[in-house]
Amino acid sequence: MFRRDFLAGAAAAGAAGLPRFAIGQPTGSQVVRFIPHADLGILDPIVTTAYVTRIHGFLVYDTLYGVDAEFRPQPQMVEGHRIEEDGRRWVLTLREGLRFHDGERVLARDCVASIRRWAGRHPLGQELNARLAELSAPDDRTILIRLHRPYALLAEALGSPVTPCCFIMPERLAQTDSARPVGEIIGSGPFRFLAGERVQGSRFVYARNADYVPREGGEPSWTAGPKRVHVERVEWHIMPDPATAAGALQGGEVDWWETPTADLLPVLRRNRNIVVALPNPTGMMAWGRFNHLHPPFDNQRIRRALMGAINQADYMTAVTGTDRSLWRDGVGFFPPETPFASDAGLEVLRGPRDLDRVRREIEAAGYRGERVVLLGTTDVPTLAALSHVGHDMLRRAGLNVEFVATDWGTVVARRASREPPERGGWSMFFTFWTGLDNINPGVNQPIRGNGRDGWWGWATSERLEALRARWFDADDLAAQQAIAREMQAIAFEEAPTLPLGQYFQTTAHRRAITEVQQGLPVFWSLRKSG
Repeated sequence: MFRRDFLAGAAAAGAAGLPRFAIGQPTGSQVVRFIPHADLGILDPIVTTAYVTRIHGFLVYDTLYGVDAEFRPQPQMVEGHRIEEDGRRWVLTLREGLRFHDGERVLARDCVASIRRWAGRHPLGQELNARLAELSAPDDRTILIRLHRPYALLAEALGSPVTPCCFIMPERLAQTDSARPVGEIIGSGPFRFLAGERVQGSRFVYARNADYVPREGGEPSWTAGPKRVHVERVEWHIMPDPATAAGALQGGEVDWWETPTADLLPVLRRNRNIVVALPNPTGMMAWGRFNHLHPPFDNQRIRRALMGAINQADYMTAVTGTDRSLWRDGVGFFPPETPFASDAGLEVLRGPRDLDRVRREIEAAGYRGERVVLLGTTDVPTLAALSHVGHDMLRRAGLNVEFVATDWGTVVARRASREPPERGGWSMFFTFWTGLDNINPGVNQPIRGNGRDGWWGWATSERLEALRARWFDADDLAAQQAIAREMQAIAFEEAPTLPLGQYFQTTAHRRAITEVQQGLPVFWSLRKSG
């Protein structure tokens, strides 16, 4: 079983003393200092699916609906809605008191423009566009949506936490082409972005929005409920490496580290001033993504044969160690213990791995030694671990692998290329999606088959797309679950993507920070003492 060699002895090294990161200002009870998992390279949350930008988005912007811990949509900016004409007409009414950070009222036309900008980039928004007859603002507080045919998931779509979220911004900004970043970061959310204090690659700052009006009643749950802010300022600090981040957290220079690395968890857990928690029960889903446009992975039989080479435990222990509470194997295309998870097709992942058989199946499928350009990641530890295990698996399966290891930014740029591998393209890369982003057939990208309009890799499957279309119109949850089960069985057969397991990303914060919400990292509700 593969292990990351560099994990050995990491805890002992950490205990010997970690470097500190001098921020230079005392931490008061009204300032929360946070280490995000990555630099905030893009500020516009519509033009990117980057998770770090989503966290930034929930600070600055608000959404028409939120999603609670039961994955149910709840009114957020809207006071409520009416559904008429057998589900083909939705009338949404905005709450009173909503204002943007520039002091302007939030009007229905701002929401209409924001929905239009978002819809083309989100899978549930694209489905809305396919059914849309009219989207308008009859008055300042009313959003009218007329549909050619019913869309029962409309509220779920508008409140989906899957990137990019339907964040509401002023009409003048929302009219910006969705492929081009907006020029100003102005929302109506609980915090204002302080652009003048931004130091790219180092610091980002947010101040409490004194004009924000939380929803009345209820309790906060994930992105739903009242967003009550108890601190004046949130500062993000970008750290040069995990050891520096751990030292800053232990020394009290920062309050919260979003994603501590597995090798440093023992050190953090021994510190009585630090809480290590598992905030997101849907976890992180690991994937190996093929390029379906070029040999050898344009061949379904070769992709299918590699299902027999997967040992999900190898991938997950490389990512997060041997603590079984932090990972699962035997995982399909939907996160376990969520409504659309099933055991359909999982038998291919069970039992001893027979690499000799896999090599024979690949050869019988017509593989003749074509070069496999594997894009590996060097600067994100979890992705680096996946890349090394995947490289080992492909070589042992008899493939001719060229391992191109670069930083994640370079991987992201190169994976957009549709050129053949010999002309700067690629054959495979490894990545993670949060369980939330794979929660159902509507948003799950690794299981889709929409070809050149789809996720990098451009898998094509008429069967998967036909079932997905049926899922949207299914009468009830049981019918939806049956469709999702059939989709997973087909996905194990056609292998658009390799499922590599699920792990649970820890977070760590000082004990002075309390009432940290489950789900996504958000900054309302939390309090800081001292």
